[in-house]
Amino acid sequence: MIQLINKLFGSKNDRELKRYWKIVPLINEEYEKLRNLGDDELKHKTVEFKERLKNGETLDDLMVEAFAVVKDTCRRLVGRKWTVMGHEMEWNMIPFDVQLIGAIVLHEGKIAEMATGEGKTLVATMPLYLNALSGKGAHLVTVNDYLAQRDSEWMGEIYKFLGLTVGVIKAGMNPEERKEMYMRDITYGTNNEFGFDYLRDNMVIEPEQKVQRGFNYAIVDEVDSVLIDEARTPLIISGPVEASLQQYKELKPLVSRIVKLQNRYVNELITGAMKDLEAGNEREAAGKLLLAQRGAPKNKRLIRLYREKGVKVLVENLENELIRDKSLPQFDEQLYYVIDEKGNTVSITDKGREEMSKNNPSFFTVPDLSEEFQKIDSDERLSSREKAVSKDAIQREYAEKNEKIHNIHQLLKAYSLFERDSEYIVKDGKVIIVDEFTGRVMPGRRFSEGIHEAIEAKEGVKIEQETQTLATITLQNFFRMYDKLAGMTGTAETEAAEFWEIYKLDVIVVPTNRPVIREDFPDMIYRTKIEKYRAIIEEIKRQHEKGRPILVGTITVEVSEQLSRMLKRAGISHSVLNAKYHQKEAEIISHAGEKGNVTISTNMAGRGTDIKLGEGVKELGGLHVIGTERHESRRIDRQLRGRSGRQGDPGSSVFFISLEDNLMRLFASDRIASAMDRIGVKENEAITHPLITRAIENAQKRVEQYNFDIRKRLIDYDDVMNKQREAIYAMRDEVLYNKNPDEFILGKIENVINDIIEKYTANGKYPEDWDWDNLIINYINDFLDDPQIAEKEKAEFTKERLFDYLFDRAKKNLELKREEFGELYEKVMKFVVLQTIDSRWRDHLYELDALKEGIGLRGYAQRDPLVEYKKESYMMFENMIINMDEEIVAKMFRVQIRKEPQNKTEHKKTKGRKKIKRA
Repeated sequence: MIQLINKLFGSKNDRELKRYWKIVPLINEEYEKLRNLGDDELKHKTVEFKERLKNGETLDDLMVEAFAVVKDTCRRLVGRKWTVMGHEMEWNMIPFDVQLIGAIVLHEGKIAEMATGEGKTLVATMPLYLNALSGKGAHLVTVNDYLAQRDSEWMGEIYKFLGLTVGVIKAGMNPEERKEMYMRDITYGTNNEFGFDYLRDNMVIEPEQKVQRGFNYAIVDEVDSVLIDEARTPLIISGPVEASLQQYKELKPLVSRIVKLQNRYVNELITGAMKDLEAGNEREAAGKLLLAQRGAPKNKRLIRLYREKGVKVLVENLENELIRDKSLPQFDEQLYYVIDEKGNTVSITDKGREEMSKNNPSFFTVPDLSEEFQKIDSDERLSSREKAVSKDAIQREYAEKNEKIHNIHQLLKAYSLFERDSEYIVKDGKVIIVDEFTGRVMPGRRFSEGIHEAIEAKEGVKIEQETQTLATITLQNFFRMYDKLAGMTGTAETEAAEFWEIYKLDVIVVPTNRPVIREDFPDMIYRTKIEKYRAIIEEIKRQHEKGRPILVGTITVEVSEQLSRMLKRAGISHSVLNAKYHQKEAEIISHAGEKGNVTISTNMAGRGTDIKLGEGVKELGGLHVIGTERHESRRIDRQLRGRSGRQGDPGSSVFFISLEDNLMRLFASDRIASAMDRIGVKENEAITHPLITRAIENAQKRVEQYNFDIRKRLIDYDDVMNKQREAIYAMRDEVLYNKNPDEFILGKIENVINDIIEKYTANGKYPEDWDWDNLIINYINDFLDDPQIAEKEKAEFTKERLFDYLFDRAKKNLELKREEFGELYEKVMKFVVLQTIDSRWRDHLYELDALKEGIGLRGYAQRDPLVEYKKESYMMFENMIINMDEEIVAKMFRVQIRKEPQNKTEHKKTKGRKKIKRA
């Protein structure tokens, strides 16, 4: 039905493009009119536009003229030279019509999908100029510092010509420099820099220390990489933990012992299965192999056995049967733990728990906070203070138990799911993450939730000091703060549904300036990896003999190095670009399109540099791209293909795949293996068929959907924290920007007094029923003041009169504090309040992490973990606010200014500095 509607009326994309094509001639018409203006007259257009905005016109009203002004500026700059990243560049670009369409898409707050080499950097200048006219700032978000610096210098001359200021945010800048850059009309920077500045701004103690000025308009370059690939990793500012609960070193022997027991058991299962297969006991063999697969899916003996005809199908059939009968969890109980590669999880079975808790039977028993809190609240023997103490003790026990179980799981993950030279490398005694999408190393970043510490323990390197979250936000929630958000990339269409659901961003596929003539060959599918690698080397030899440049794309460092060794043996010179050799990136890429060059690269996505063809290469057929396996994401495959055939150049691409590749092994190999068995494919023979290519794409779609569900779940959880974060940050700003903090402080005093009265007058309506002793003790504890209520006066109080009496006393004591501190009063009080808010928020984040880690277990009790998380996190937040109010009040009435003797030496604080990391 949808296809029929699209045929009759065109797709939504077609209809939008039709509308844009009507605007393009209007821009070009204005552009022609501007030719007769002098440079100063053209520059004055910026002043004119700003005046018209003040007089009520909108940015949409100005769009056609503003874009024409930028286009004419580009024309006037042709032939001029300026320095970009230390190199002199000559300007030679004037926007094409399709680039004008891209600019309209970006101004409308949508995502423009534009092919590699179509000039996205230039396209962004038009909407950036237009949206900067409002005076509220416009941001261009790139994937790395190099591109931010390059593009701000390269495109900056356009803005400067038109009288706008341009800046760039880079790592290492001090707050004053950052503030100046944000005050400029247009600011370039990375998503990390923008996000971390937001978090840091909400940790300052003076309003002048904030560097940002709001979130008006942003264009995100490589938007799929930033908003989808990196969306699972929150931005985190962390500081040293005061008292560490981590026990990775202590727990490592326990976990490594379980891993050894499981590996030994899996090898016994495989040996038994081989005997069963020889004896014709297929059912028994399938059971043993399925257990082996669930316990150690990457076991090399298992993978070799799966190459034999029909074996994988036997196991798949049994697994489907157990899933149908809902008996798979019971089946798994024969293992110590179960590895789910697709879900990237490890689950300890009852057998594993028994083995690990031999010396401590209550090791895995965690208290249920809701139930325990209810018990405490209903215990009439406890006073309110005792109830609070009991709740605090239960929460501490909960956090400690959760932390220990969490560490066990993370160590098991480190051993089972994280491979050296794939997800990380070890260099100079440090574990360094490798970005799975770009292949770059990410020094300074650490895996979150204790995984990094677990890998350090596994590898036997120094476990870095544990850190605690001080502030955190996901990229999804950060970018959703912008009034208008747009993006551009070479590949977004496959994720259009996610962009709309999460960010309410439409994707528009912008046509290329010249037709794409690249030839994309069908996938070549082999049984084993070694057969595939041999075929790749033969393909490289064949194309190399023709003199064509070749780009070989790999997913891991390990594969790039294996192919490099094979090419050396074959006598073919080549360059390797991966996480270990990333320093040579610019030099390697600059030569990758030259005649006869062979380049092996780990995940070309996000490299930000076009491969330009050398002399005579077009005549040979252009750049030939070889993919060594399909990525989980179709976008990454499309990005690799898109490195060839830019701007109408010739080129070709082909993917080589084996049934042992991760994607195939997990999602697609059984059907294809069956097809190969039926056809009778021999060793070193490939199978290639559109149906099989389609089956692989369907497998990728399943993975993409699965990953989307994970990201969506992450947002669901983070949205809970986001509302709390907004409340805390609003509270901070109220204190920060209010010159007189008394209004805020009196509100807190009111809350605390109300809470005391509510707690200790709950037993009855009349004063004689109230718990006067505890009421007075608590008031003294919080306000450092004896209310001096005589025994005979107590009977005269109502709750309202008692509140007025205590509130008036507190107010008078606050006035005394003001007199004592004099001109320092506001500063001291602000510091006390902000420090308390930050301290309580930091502890709350830690508790939320612990809650989130253990909440999944509620699913086994038929309770929705998300609903439980919302409920408990709300209770914890309310509790935190009550405790925060009490702590603020107590500190305010205790704080003193101590005058140091004149001759005392001044000491600098040397306490641990805050660290910044990406999770």
